[in-house]
Amino acid sequence: MKHHRIPGTELKLSALCLGTSAFGTRLKGEEADRVVGTFLEAGGTFFDTAHCYSFWEPNGLGASERELGACLRRLGVLDKVVIGTKGGHPDGGAAYPRPDRYLAPEVIATDVAESLERLQVARIGLYFLHRDDPRVPVDEILDALNTEVCRGRIRYLGASNWSVARLQEANACALQWGWQGFVISQVQWSLAVPNWAPGPDPVMRFVSDEDAAWYAAAGLPVVAYSASACGYFADERSGAPTFDSPTNHERRARARELASQLGCTPVQVALAYLMHQDSRVIPAFSTSNVEHLAEVLGSLAVTLSPAQVRWLREG
Repeated sequence: MKHHRIPGTELKLSALCLGTSAFGTRLKGEEADRVVGTFLEAGGTFFDTAHCYSFWEPNGLGASERELGACLRRLGVLDKVVIGTKGGHPDGGAAYPRPDRYLAPEVIATDVAESLERLQVARIGLYFLHRDDPRVPVDEILDALNTEVCRGRIRYLGASNWSVARLQEANACALQWGWQGFVISQVQWSLAVPNWAPGPDPVMRFVSDEDAAWYAAAGLPVVAYSASACGYFADERSGAPTFDSPTNHERRARARELASQLGCTPVQVALAYLMHQDSRVIPAFSTSNVEHLAEVLGSLAVTLSPAQVRWLREG
Protein backbone atom coordinates (compact mmCIF):
# COMPACT_ATOMS: atom_id res chain seq x y z
CA MET A 1 0.00 0.00 0.00
CA LYS A 2 1.40 3.37 -0.99
CA HIS A 3 0.91 6.34 1.31
CA HIS A 4 0.49 9.95 0.25
CA ARG A 5 1.88 12.90 2.14
CA ILE A 6 -0.78 15.62 2.11
CA PRO A 7 0.81 18.95 1.15
CA GLY A 8 1.18 21.44 3.98
CA THR A 9 0.48 18.83 6.66
CA GLU A 10 2.09 15.99 8.57
CA LEU A 11 -0.60 13.59 7.35
CA LYS A 12 0.28 10.44 5.44
CA LEU A 13 -2.84 8.78 4.06
CA SER A 14 -3.02 5.31 2.56
CA ALA A 15 -3.72 5.14 -1.17
CA LEU A 16 -7.15 3.67 -0.45
CA CYS A 17 -9.70 4.87 2.12
CA LEU A 18 -12.07 2.48 3.87
CA GLY A 19 -15.57 3.96 4.16
CA THR A 20 -17.52 2.86 7.22
CA SER A 21 -21.11 3.97 6.68
CA ALA A 22 -22.32 0.40 7.36
CA PHE A 23 -20.42 0.12 10.64
CA GLY A 24 -22.60 -0.30 13.69
CA THR A 25 -25.66 -1.30 11.65
CA ARG A 26 -24.94 -3.90 8.97
CA LEU A 27 -21.33 -4.48 10.10
CA LYS A 28 -20.23 -4.70 13.72
CA GLY A 29 -18.18 -6.66 16.23
CA GLU A 30 -16.04 -9.50 14.90
CA GLU A 31 -17.17 -8.91 11.30
CA ALA A 32 -16.08 -5.28 11.46
CA ASP A 33 -12.80 -6.32 13.08
CA ARG A 34 -12.17 -8.81 10.26
CA VAL A 35 -12.65 -6.20 7.53
CA VAL A 36 -10.63 -3.53 9.31
CA GLY A 37 -7.91 -6.02 10.25
CA THR A 38 -7.53 -7.12 6.63
CA PHE A 39 -7.33 -3.50 5.50
CA LEU A 40 -4.68 -2.78 8.15
CA GLU A 41 -2.63 -5.83 7.16
CA ALA A 42 -2.55 -4.52 3.58
CA GLY A 43 -1.17 -1.19 4.85
CA GLY A 44 -4.43 0.73 4.99
CA THR A 45 -4.47 3.56 7.52
CA PHE A 46 -7.22 5.94 6.34
CA PHE A 47 -10.87 5.60 7.42
CA ASP A 48 -13.93 7.67 6.49
CA THR A 49 -17.08 8.18 8.54
CA ALA A 50 -19.53 11.02 9.30
CA HIS A 51 -21.67 12.58 12.01
CA CYS A 52 -24.82 11.70 10.04
CA TYR A 53 -23.95 8.02 9.39
CA SER A 54 -26.20 6.11 9.23
CA PHE A 55 -29.38 7.94 10.15
CA TRP A 56 -31.29 6.16 7.37
CA GLU A 57 -30.88 2.81 9.15
CA PRO A 58 -32.87 1.78 12.25
CA ASN A 59 -30.95 3.10 15.28
CA GLY A 60 -28.24 4.13 12.83
CA LEU A 61 -27.52 7.74 13.79
CA GLY A 62 -24.00 7.89 15.17
CA ALA A 63 -23.52 4.13 14.86
CA SER A 64 -20.70 4.36 12.31
CA GLU A 65 -18.52 6.64 14.42
CA ARG A 66 -19.15 4.59 17.58
CA GLU A 67 -18.37 1.25 15.95
CA LEU A 68 -15.32 2.54 14.07
CA GLY A 69 -13.81 3.98 17.24
CA ALA A 70 -14.58 0.81 19.19
CA CYS A 71 -13.17 -1.40 16.44
CA LEU A 72 -9.90 0.52 16.25
CA ARG A 73 -9.56 0.34 20.03
CA ARG A 74 -10.22 -3.42 20.02
CA LEU A 75 -7.45 -3.83 17.45
CA GLY A 76 -5.12 -1.49 19.36
CA VAL A 77 -4.42 0.81 16.41
CA LEU A 78 -6.28 3.99 17.25
CA ASP A 79 -3.04 5.99 17.41
CA LYS A 80 -1.69 4.50 14.14
CA VAL A 81 -4.47 5.51 11.74
CA VAL A 82 -6.15 8.64 10.40
CA ILE A 83 -9.89 9.00 10.92
CA GLY A 84 -11.67 11.39 8.62
CA THR A 85 -15.15 12.32 9.78
CA LYS A 86 -17.63 14.84 8.47
CA GLY A 87 -20.05 17.31 10.02
CA GLY A 88 -22.10 20.25 8.81
CA HIS A 89 -24.78 18.26 6.97
CA PRO A 90 -28.16 19.77 6.02
CA ASP A 91 -31.53 18.53 7.29
CA GLY A 92 -32.22 14.84 6.79
CA GLY A 93 -35.86 14.75 7.88
CA ALA A 94 -37.29 13.22 11.02
CA ALA A 95 -34.38 10.79 11.44
CA TYR A 96 -31.78 13.58 11.25
CA PRO A 97 -33.34 16.99 11.96
CA ARG A 98 -30.99 19.91 11.44
CA PRO A 99 -31.19 23.68 11.78
CA ASP A 100 -31.54 25.77 8.67
CA ARG A 101 -28.10 27.30 9.27
CA TYR A 102 -26.28 23.99 9.47
CA LEU A 103 -22.83 25.62 9.13
CA ALA A 104 -23.37 28.11 11.95
CA PRO A 105 -20.43 28.14 14.41
CA GLU A 106 -22.48 26.65 17.23
CA VAL A 107 -23.67 23.81 14.97
CA ILE A 108 -20.12 23.03 13.85
CA ALA A 109 -18.98 23.05 17.48
CA THR A 110 -21.76 20.66 18.51
CA ASP A 111 -21.09 18.32 15.59
CA VAL A 112 -17.39 18.19 16.49
CA ALA A 113 -18.13 17.52 20.17
CA GLU A 114 -20.55 14.71 19.36
CA SER A 115 -18.14 13.08 16.89
CA LEU A 116 -15.35 13.20 19.47
CA GLU A 117 -17.59 11.57 22.05
CA ARG A 118 -18.75 8.83 19.68
CA LEU A 119 -15.26 8.04 18.41
CA GLN A 120 -13.82 8.35 21.94
CA VAL A 121 -10.84 10.38 20.73
CA ALA A 122 -9.38 13.66 21.94
CA ARG A 123 -8.79 15.09 18.47
CA ILE A 124 -10.09 14.37 14.96
CA GLY A 125 -7.26 13.89 12.49
CA LEU A 126 -9.12 15.12 9.42
CA TYR A 127 -12.43 16.96 9.70
CA PHE A 128 -14.56 17.55 6.61
CA LEU A 129 -17.57 19.77 6.20
CA HIS A 130 -20.05 17.36 4.65
CA ARG A 131 -21.73 20.02 2.52
CA ASP A 132 -21.27 23.68 1.64
CA ASP A 133 -23.80 26.40 2.40
CA PRO A 134 -23.29 29.22 -0.14
CA ARG A 135 -25.39 31.53 2.06
CA VAL A 136 -22.56 31.65 4.60
CA PRO A 137 -19.39 33.65 3.76
CA VAL A 138 -16.25 31.52 3.72
CA ASP A 139 -14.54 33.68 6.35
CA GLU A 140 -17.28 32.86 8.87
CA ILE A 141 -16.98 29.15 8.15
CA LEU A 142 -13.19 29.13 8.37
CA ASP A 143 -13.25 31.21 11.54
CA ALA A 144 -15.46 28.58 13.21
CA LEU A 145 -13.29 25.71 11.98
CA ASN A 146 -10.05 27.35 13.02
CA THR A 147 -11.52 27.95 16.46
CA GLU A 148 -11.85 24.16 16.72
CA VAL A 149 -8.27 23.73 15.49
CA CYS A 150 -7.04 26.17 18.16
CA ARG A 151 -9.04 24.28 20.80
CA GLY A 152 -7.14 21.14 19.82
CA ARG A 153 -10.26 19.26 18.73
CA ILE A 154 -9.39 19.15 15.01
CA ARG A 155 -6.00 18.60 13.41
CA TYR A 156 -6.62 19.33 9.71
CA LEU A 157 -9.55 20.52 7.60
CA GLY A 158 -11.24 19.06 4.53
CA ALA A 159 -14.24 20.02 2.40
CA SER A 160 -16.78 17.58 1.01
CA ASN A 161 -19.07 18.38 -1.93
CA TRP A 162 -17.72 21.91 -2.28
CA SER A 163 -17.43 23.54 -5.69
CA VAL A 164 -14.02 24.42 -7.04
CA ALA A 165 -14.96 28.11 -6.93
CA ARG A 166 -15.78 27.99 -3.20
CA LEU A 167 -12.64 25.97 -2.45
CA GLN A 168 -10.56 28.62 -4.20
CA GLU A 169 -12.33 31.39 -2.31
CA ALA A 170 -11.96 29.63 1.04
CA ASN A 171 -8.27 28.86 0.70
CA ALA A 172 -7.50 32.37 -0.55
CA CYS A 173 -9.29 33.69 2.53
CA ALA A 174 -7.33 31.34 4.79
CA LEU A 175 -4.06 32.51 3.26
CA GLN A 176 -5.04 36.16 3.74
CA TRP A 177 -5.87 35.73 7.43
CA GLY A 178 -3.18 33.23 8.31
CA TRP A 179 -5.73 30.51 9.03
CA GLN A 180 -5.63 26.84 8.23
CA GLY A 181 -7.46 26.16 4.97
CA PHE A 182 -8.79 23.01 3.35
CA VAL A 183 -5.99 20.52 2.72
CA ILE A 184 -8.11 17.95 0.90
CA SER A 185 -11.46 17.67 -0.91
CA GLN A 186 -13.93 14.79 -0.78
CA VAL A 187 -16.19 14.59 -3.81
CA GLN A 188 -17.75 11.96 -6.06
CA TRP A 189 -15.38 10.77 -8.76
CA SER A 190 -15.33 7.59 -10.78
CA LEU A 191 -14.83 6.37 -14.33
CA ALA A 192 -18.64 6.53 -14.63
CA VAL A 193 -20.28 9.96 -14.54
CA PRO A 194 -23.47 10.10 -12.42
CA ASN A 195 -26.79 11.02 -13.99
CA TRP A 196 -27.47 13.83 -11.51
CA ALA A 197 -26.00 17.25 -12.18
CA PRO A 198 -24.41 19.56 -9.60
CA GLY A 199 -26.20 22.85 -9.08
CA PRO A 200 -25.99 25.98 -6.95
CA ASP A 201 -27.57 24.30 -3.91
CA PRO A 202 -25.38 22.60 -1.27
CA VAL A 203 -25.85 19.10 -2.60
CA MET A 204 -23.60 16.26 -3.71
CA ARG A 205 -21.08 17.08 -6.41
CA PHE A 206 -18.96 15.10 -8.83
CA VAL A 207 -15.66 15.95 -10.50
CA SER A 208 -16.02 17.28 -14.05
CA ASP A 209 -13.15 17.33 -16.54
CA GLU A 210 -12.66 21.02 -15.74
CA ASP A 211 -12.61 20.28 -12.00
CA ALA A 212 -10.04 17.52 -12.52
CA ALA A 213 -7.75 19.96 -14.31
CA TRP A 214 -8.09 22.45 -11.46
CA TYR A 215 -7.30 19.86 -8.78
CA ALA A 216 -4.19 18.83 -10.69
CA ALA A 217 -3.01 22.44 -11.10
CA ALA A 218 -3.81 23.38 -7.51
CA GLY A 219 -2.20 20.26 -6.05
CA LEU A 220 -5.21 19.67 -3.80
CA PRO A 221 -5.71 15.94 -3.15
CA VAL A 222 -9.13 14.36 -3.62
CA VAL A 223 -10.88 11.59 -1.70
CA ALA A 224 -13.14 10.09 -4.35
CA TYR A 225 -16.34 8.66 -2.90
CA SER A 226 -18.48 6.16 -4.84
CA ALA A 227 -15.18 5.40 -6.56
CA SER A 228 -16.45 2.14 -8.05
CA ALA A 229 -19.74 3.77 -9.11
CA CYS A 230 -21.76 1.69 -6.63
CA GLY A 231 -20.73 -1.54 -8.32
CA TYR A 232 -21.60 -0.37 -11.85
CA PHE A 233 -18.46 -1.99 -13.25
CA ALA A 234 -19.09 -5.29 -11.46
CA ASP A 235 -22.38 -6.28 -13.09
CA GLU A 236 -25.32 -5.04 -15.15
CA ARG A 237 -27.58 -4.10 -12.23
CA SER A 238 -25.49 -2.47 -9.51
CA GLY A 239 -25.42 1.31 -9.65
CA ALA A 240 -27.59 1.39 -12.76
CA PRO A 241 -30.17 3.98 -11.57
CA THR A 242 -27.42 6.48 -10.79
CA PHE A 243 -24.82 5.69 -13.42
CA ASP A 244 -26.32 3.89 -16.41
CA SER A 245 -26.10 6.00 -19.57
CA PRO A 246 -24.80 5.48 -23.12
CA THR A 247 -21.48 7.12 -22.20
CA ASN A 248 -21.01 5.01 -19.10
CA HIS A 249 -22.11 1.86 -20.89
CA GLU A 250 -19.26 2.40 -23.34
CA ARG A 251 -16.81 3.11 -20.54
CA ARG A 252 -17.82 -0.07 -18.75
CA ALA A 253 -17.32 -2.05 -21.95
CA ARG A 254 -13.82 -0.58 -22.34
CA ALA A 255 -13.03 -1.35 -18.68
CA ARG A 256 -14.05 -4.96 -19.26
CA GLU A 257 -11.95 -5.20 -22.40
CA LEU A 258 -8.89 -3.77 -20.67
CA ALA A 259 -9.42 -5.95 -17.60
CA SER A 260 -9.42 -9.01 -19.86
CA GLN A 261 -6.11 -7.89 -21.36
CA LEU A 262 -4.51 -7.14 -17.98
CA GLY A 263 -5.81 -10.20 -16.16
CA CYS A 264 -7.75 -8.26 -13.52
CA THR A 265 -11.36 -7.24 -12.92
CA PRO A 266 -13.27 -4.24 -14.34
CA VAL A 267 -13.69 -2.89 -10.80
CA GLN A 268 -9.92 -2.93 -10.36
CA VAL A 269 -9.49 -1.10 -13.66
CA ALA A 270 -12.02 1.55 -12.59
CA LEU A 271 -10.20 2.14 -9.29
CA ALA A 272 -6.79 2.17 -10.98
CA TYR A 273 -8.15 4.78 -13.38
CA LEU A 274 -8.62 7.15 -10.45
CA MET A 275 -5.20 6.42 -8.99
CA HIS A 276 -3.60 7.29 -12.34
CA GLN A 277 -5.04 10.80 -12.64
CA ASP A 278 -2.81 13.87 -12.89
CA SER A 279 -4.09 14.93 -9.48
CA ARG A 280 -3.63 12.86 -6.32
CA VAL A 281 -6.80 10.79 -5.90
CA ILE A 282 -7.56 8.45 -3.00
CA PRO A 283 -10.50 6.17 -3.85
CA ALA A 284 -12.90 5.65 -0.94
CA PHE A 285 -14.85 2.40 -0.86
CA SER A 286 -17.15 0.51 1.48
CA THR A 287 -17.42 -3.23 1.89
CA SER A 288 -18.81 -5.74 4.35
CA ASN A 289 -16.78 -8.79 3.32
CA VAL A 290 -13.11 -9.63 2.91
CA GLU A 291 -13.61 -11.13 -0.57
CA HIS A 292 -14.72 -7.79 -2.00
CA LEU A 293 -11.99 -6.09 0.03
CA ALA A 294 -9.39 -8.35 -1.59
CA GLU A 295 -10.64 -7.32 -5.03
CA VAL A 296 -10.38 -3.63 -4.12
CA LEU A 297 -6.88 -4.07 -2.71
CA GLY A 298 -5.91 -5.81 -5.95
CA SER A 299 -6.42 -2.52 -7.79
CA LEU A 300 -3.17 -1.30 -6.22
CA ALA A 301 -1.25 -3.70 -8.47
CA VAL A 302 -2.88 -2.50 -11.71
CA THR A 303 -0.68 -0.15 -13.74
CA LEU A 304 -2.21 1.95 -16.51
CA SER A 305 -0.44 4.02 -19.14
CA PRO A 306 -1.57 7.59 -19.85
CA ALA A 307 -2.92 6.33 -23.18
CA GLN A 308 -4.99 3.65 -21.44
CA VAL A 309 -6.39 6.22 -19.00
CA ARG A 310 -7.46 8.44 -21.92
CA TRP A 311 -8.91 5.47 -23.80
CA LEU A 312 -11.01 4.41 -20.82
CA ARG A 313 -12.47 7.91 -20.62
CA GLU A 314 -12.72 8.89 -24.28
CA GLY A 315 -12.47 5.72 -26.36
